[in-house]
Formats: sequence, C-alpha cells, structure tokens
Amino acid sequence: MSVLTDTFRLANGSQIPQVGFGTWQIPGGDTAYDAVANALKAGYRHIDTAKAYANESSVGKAIRDSGIPREEIFVTTKLPAEVKTYQGALDAFDTTMANLDVGYVDLYLIHAPWPWGEIGKDCDAGNLDVWRAMEKIYASGKAKAIGVSNFNSHDLQNVLNHAEVAPMVDQIQYYVGYTEPKITKFAQDHDMLVEAYSPLATGDMLANEAVKEMANKYHVSAAQLALRFVLENGVLPLPKATSQAHITANAQLDFSIAASDMAKLNAMSDTAKNHEHNGTQG
Repeated sequence: MSVLTDTFRLANGSQIPQVGFGTWQIPGGDTAYDAVANALKAGYRHIDTAKAYANESSVGKAIRDSGIPREEIFVTTKLPAEVKTYQGALDAFDTTMANLDVGYVDLYLIHAPWPWGEIGKDCDAGNLDVWRAMEKIYASGKAKAIGVSNFNSHDLQNVLNHAEVAPMVDQIQYYVGYTEPKITKFAQDHDMLVEAYSPLATGDMLANEAVKEMANKYHVSAAQLALRFVLENGVLPLPKATSQAHITANAQLDFSIAASDMAKLNAMSDTAKNHEHNGTQG
C-alpha cells in the first residue's frame, strides 16, 4: 500500500515513511512483539518506540525476526524525559542501543523538554547539554536523524539558538480539533517535520458525531478519516493498535479529503475534550 511506503523528507535528506506504527502503552513482551510483527507483516515500515515505554527489547526482536532487511525499516526511539545531562544522554542511548539490538536507529528524539513529573519546569540549560549529546550521537552515525518531542516554540528556539545541527522532527500530540497550530507552524517554518502522536486521541475522538458523519461521506471509518486528515496537513501520524484488524485498517488511507472538508476539519473545536492534553501548546 503506497500510503505505508510513501515518505516525507527530513531536513538532512533522509526519507521517513509517512505513516508510523506507535507502541506507546503497548507492554513489553509478547504483546509488543506480536503488535510490531503484525504491523510489519501488514506493510508498515516505520516503527516508533521509546525507552520509557519499556518495550524496546521486544520491538527490536520483532524487527530482527521479521526477515525484512534492516535498511527497509525506519526505527524511532526516544531519550527519557528526565535525562537532562550530556553524559546521562549518552549513557541512556547506549542502553537503548543494547535493548533494540538493530545496529542503529533512524531517528532519536528527546522525549520531552522537562521530566514527566515536573511538566513545565525550566530545563533550558539541561536541554542544551542534552542536545550536544544528540549531536554527538548523530555524528557517530548511530542515529541517522535527531529531533525532539513535546517541545513548544520556546523550547525549540532555545535549541536552535545554540545548535550546530537543528532538530529535524518535533513529535507532538495532534488530532482533529487539537492540532497545536503555534508549535506546528514554528516547527514547519524551521524545516522540522511534525509527527502526530495520539492522532486518534487514544480512541477518544472516534465517537465524535461530526467526524463520524464526514467519514461516512467518504465510506471510511472515523479513524481512517482522522489519520488521513493528519497526512493531508503534511503531518506524520503514529497510530497505535494491538489487534490485527485495527493495525490493517489504520493503513487503509489511500483516499483524499476534499479541500472544503479539510477546512471544516481544521476549524473543528477539540473533538476529544475529555482526553488528557499535554499542554505543550505555546
């Protein structure tokens, strides 16, 4: 399916498959192994994990066991948010590399600008120390691209003011009605690809009547419409699923949304108001 093999281009020229398979909240062990194995069998070639997910080892084993050449799979993982020192970042990356055991990663991200237990804390100095480590990892060739996650405009500018290599990606919470326009514009204006985690608001937006009504018009599910919406905005969706049916359905995105309907979707208010928001907007 072309939607799984078509790519976006990163600032350094790397090609990244335009739909990723997310593994947040998928427990390590058989559950993560099977989900990734099934995703690869379904045609996904972009797998997103993180040290904080505690499933890197299972993800790596599924990739190794797939029989697919390593260079055909794009692997993203992330530095734990609480790590805010140069040496700490290098050490955490070494642990991640041992966990995954896939030779290299295609994209390495700082998971958040602050520790999860201290959201909003000023970690500007720590993020600069960590970014120096990210640049060293990038120079080593062990990470083919580097970027960030959950960084707002201030956090991005802080890094850009000092970086030798600019972040190539900002992965943020993004779904219909919650597209974080300020961060998205800032990132895209600075040649960063925006990636959408929780593009279905962990399923919480799928009951939205306006979304369902429009999905019916295109003879697709609400989930498929929501994922296609992300792509039409030039953003990379990272749907997560464990059932084979959902894994397969989330990849059936080879349709287009009319410009008039995209305008309606982009104008919608939050389609999952009760969903937890990261509050990175700014």
